[in-house]
Amino acid sequence: MRNPMDNWRKSSHSGPGDGNECVEIANSPTHIAIRDTKAPTRATLVFPAETFAPFVEALKASR
Repeated sequence: MRNPMDNWRKSSHSGPGDGNECVEIANSPTHIAIRDTKAPTRATLVFPAETFAPFVEALKASR
């Protein structure tokens, strides 16, 4: 069976072309993962699904 975290897709908010803020996201029923598009083998952030929305809202509030 295929790992749902292997289904990476580029964020629509990564900017045009190559962009300087490129991120990819993958999700499963229980977790959300984020990684840098330009360095996919480096660190990946993984969140329980129920904590991802509060994480994003905190990032928006810090702008």
